[in-house]
Amino acid sequence: MSEDPKKPDSPFRLNRSRILLLLFGALLLTYIISAMLGGLGNYQMLKESATQPAAETTSTSP
Repeated sequence: MSEDPKKPDSPFRLNRSRILLLLFGALLLTYIISAMLGGLGNYQMLKESATQPAAETTSTSP
């Protein structure tokens, strides 16, 4: 007859939904920081500069 009442869950206990929210938050934070630092614009410039010398050598060759 002496049943222990169920203790309420701690608000800081990690469960599946909270872990998923933490992962999405980390992904969003990574995306925001990447965008602030230049993100894909810098990648595009790097890609263009890598292909530009190859294109110039082929166009100047006889």
